[in-house]
Amino acid sequence: MEAKANGPKEDQLTPSIDGPSNPMVTPLLTDLYQFTMAYAYWKAGKHLERAVFDLFFRKNPFGGEYTIFAGLEECIRFIANFKLSEDEINFIRSSLPPNCEDGFFDYLRGIDCSDVEVCAIPEGSVVFPKIPLLRIEGPVALVQLLETPFVNLVNYASLVATNAARHRFVAGKSKMLLEFGLRRAQGPDGGISASKYCYMGGFDATSNVAAGRLFGIPLRGTHSHAFVSSFMSLDEIVDKSIRSSDGSSICEDFVSLVQTWLSKIQVTHSLHGIFGETNQSELAAFISYALAFPTSFLALVDTYDVMKSGIPNFCAVALALADLGYKAVGIRLDSGDLAYLSSVSRKFFCAIEKEFEVPGFGKMSITASNDLNEETLDALNKQGHEVDAFGIGTYLVTCYAQAALGCVFKLVEINNQPRIKLSEDVSKVSIPCKKRCYRLYGKEGYPLVDIMTGENEPPPKAAERILCRHPFNESKRAYVVPQQVEELLSCYWPGGSGKTREELPPLKKIRDRCMRQLDQMRPDHMRRLNPTPYKVSVSAKLYDFIHFLWLNEAPVGELQ
Repeated sequence: MEAKANGPKEDQLTPSIDGPSNPMVTPLLTDLYQFTMAYAYWKAGKHLERAVFDLFFRKNPFGGEYTIFAGLEECIRFIANFKLSEDEINFIRSSLPPNCEDGFFDYLRGIDCSDVEVCAIPEGSVVFPKIPLLRIEGPVALVQLLETPFVNLVNYASLVATNAARHRFVAGKSKMLLEFGLRRAQGPDGGISASKYCYMGGFDATSNVAAGRLFGIPLRGTHSHAFVSSFMSLDEIVDKSIRSSDGSSICEDFVSLVQTWLSKIQVTHSLHGIFGETNQSELAAFISYALAFPTSFLALVDTYDVMKSGIPNFCAVALALADLGYKAVGIRLDSGDLAYLSSVSRKFFCAIEKEFEVPGFGKMSITASNDLNEETLDALNKQGHEVDAFGIGTYLVTCYAQAALGCVFKLVEINNQPRIKLSEDVSKVSIPCKKRCYRLYGKEGYPLVDIMTGENEPPPKAAERILCRHPFNESKRAYVVPQQVEELLSCYWPGGSGKTREELPPLKKIRDRCMRQLDQMRPDHMRRLNPTPYKVSVSAKLYDFIHFLWLNEAPVGELQ
């Protein structure tokens, strides 16, 4: 997509940035009340007042104690190309009451994000509740127009990336995870976004061709049950020839070679009694697929019967390919008892390797699919299985276990005056003022606590003791002597601040960062059941200020 010419002014020497991946992400992708507030700000002469907003969430998803931050790049792409077209302004005019003055629409024509500053935690980071993921500073009316699209771009992205990371944690590092969710995702954008952010969260590949093209994600996929059941007999195979892998010879009748191998398997003593006559239409499908893809032959073996037909038919084709110098990839199981079927399939492959002296045949890849989720992966681990790769779709991309992350966008300062949002529910009280955020690491290299301070407070230093306080609970406090201090927020869109802009890394680097961050976490924070909560704190000075402002803003009741 070609970058538009709006955004930062040329004298800021900011390179152009492409627009959002989804062309539907425009300034109109917002709630109506953002425009009604913008008009009210403008009418009151407040629209240019400098405001600071925090985007954060209140609770980790899926009953866990960590979240993966995702969606930052799309937010930056959005503001880099933020400009209302004349058609969009005309639509806004028609949607607002007719008494709105023309001067407001002239104001809308002139706005872009060249005076907005965005600081954020790097995308792919492990993050926790209350800590600002993004801090947005700029003219209050304009920044309010960014609220809904920013929350929309971060909410699902972070939720599905976290879901992917949780699946990766349960599956283990050695297993390949394949995202197969496009057909079950909530619409085209749900499918594209899921593929991108599942890859970021630790998946290895996707079946989604469009996402592969857009984001450079590796693609995986072979065939469905429909392909297998579309064949009726071996007579349908017209061209039976196949060239050897080194190109030195041609096998004129690959079908006969496969049938010879199937006969050998049938009379093998170590495999006696496992199967008799296999389904010949399935065999025809496997042969046809192998003729089309001899270097990447992977067969779906559960269309009729896994052990009595699918596995023997696959092995016959794989052995025939081996005669010609090719190495089959493996099988996919899409139904049944996956722990049992993967184990007996592995034994079958090992018996073939031993019987016919085919090196590596016993290590044939086994992929499993069929409505998998965190719980089924955990159950398979406990039962014992021989699956090498998991294809996961519905429960992953729809985030079936939790519908939304619940990101919020709160005003924390205007005209250098800190603001607070109060609630009878303490968890919904906002943390006021423009803040700096740090992660403190302990002796073993694990993060111990995240701490927020006022913008002008001296930063925590390694080897120096600091008091960390719960923002609202007076009794929860602890001294920490960090071995390392990491500042969390960096500038990704400087506006007119003159700060250096952090570059947006490619998706693969964001994924690598995510994997490193997860490896850094203490295991008890990561476990599926009853994880230890990670501590998020404020400095003693910020704690005192929060409670001063709270008492100052809360109305005093009167008893009659």
